[in-house]
Amino acid sequence: MRLGLFGGSFNPIHNGHLGLARQAVEALPLDRLLFIPTGDPPHKREQALAPARDRYRMVQLAIAGHPAFDISDIELTRPGKSYSIDTVRELQRRSKPGTQLFFLIGLDAFLDFPTWRAPQALLELCHMVVIARPGTSFRTLATMPLLPVVSLRDLESLDAGTSRRLDIPLPTGPGIICLALPPSPISASDIRQRIQCGSTLANLLPPPVESFIIQHRLYQEDPDRTNV
Repeated sequence: MRLGLFGGSFNPIHNGHLGLARQAVEALPLDRLLFIPTGDPPHKREQALAPARDRYRMVQLAIAGHPAFDISDIELTRPGKSYSIDTVRELQRRSKPGTQLFFLIGLDAFLDFPTWRAPQALLELCHMVVIARPGTSFRTLATMPLLPVVSLRDLESLDAGTSRRLDIPLPTGPGIICLALPPSPISASDIRQRIQCGSTLANLLPPPVESFIIQHRLYQEDPDRTNV
């Protein structure tokens, strides 16, 4: 079993998330992809988030009908801050023997990876799948702590689009996979701002998610300009 882990605040989940998930399932390839909405993430302000159960329900609505997609409430039911190392350890414990875990993370977030809780332990438990993000460059990985020496030419090939994938082996652990998937121009912060301004949401959200937001009057106050 090759199981992908796609964590995030999903505040709200949008078509960019779903497009990335479909591409990751095909590129790696994965048997299943598990969406993991965050409960109380360490690096985000609590007031920027819709209620956890609303975000969970929006993900449920968005992935309905996708046979390879599933959802976990593991970070919603855990009290306190949600740390990735705790989530991965628990999911590994619950998985069948031989299951390979693939932890999906945007390149922008991965640049902060050395500051996470127990980053070395996390590298030893699962494949880290680093995905291109707008405004970031794979070349920055050449001098990143915790990583072995990586060819600058190989990283530049990812940035230039002449290569779509680079596998970086590690002395311990499954290794790092860099994927130059086409970045999505859609952001959750832009969607929240559009809702605040009453602008159109055409082609940005799955229709059931848009209906849920309208029905529950989410994102009507306290605009937040941070990107997700």
